[in-house]
Amino acid sequence: MEFIKDPWPWYVAGPIIAFVYTMLAMFGKSFGISSSLRTVCAIAGAGKKIPFFDFDWKSQVWNLMFILGSIIGGFIATQYMTNGEGMILADSTVASLQKMNLTSYEEGIYPKELFNWDLLFSLKGFIIMIVGGLMIGFGTRWAGGCTSGHAISGLANLQMPSLIAVIGFFIGGLVMTHFLLPIILNL
Repeated sequence: MEFIKDPWPWYVAGPIIAFVYTMLAMFGKSFGISSSLRTVCAIAGAGKKIPFFDFDWKSQVWNLMFILGSIIGGFIATQYMTNGEGMILADSTVASLQKMNLTSYEEGIYPKELFNWDLLFSLKGFIIMIVGGLMIGFGTRWAGGCTSGHAISGLANLQMPSLIAVIGFFIGGLVMTHFLLPIILNL
């Protein structure tokens, strides 16, 4: 069985995303990955201790099926629909990464200088993985959703809070990339 090995163009992938979102909206559902974590915590019984998790999680089982489908789809895409080429980066990006002593991106999408078990037990690794993860989790809850929820569902519904959140996500990403990451990498 031969699958398509090249990335789908925007004019194919975009309408598919629009169709999926339209179907979700027609059935009164909203798209967002972060809400599935709340559902998992509620299933595990967190609602007995924390009121935030005390809700009818059975109404959100569809969201868990969506997550399962995303995982299966990701597996199929990486195992059967890749052309075997590595990640292609612009020359300017390669130069920027080399200035920060990040060169292992050629071996995969995550630089091994930042994402490895040995680094986790250093100050740099602790900041990047643990503090960064906690900040992402806190920010997702504070913003009332994740980037996919706000950028796809919220903007499609013309919700002003989602526009503000997406602008904040981009500003935060730019600040992190251009100011904080170079400082952290030099620790």
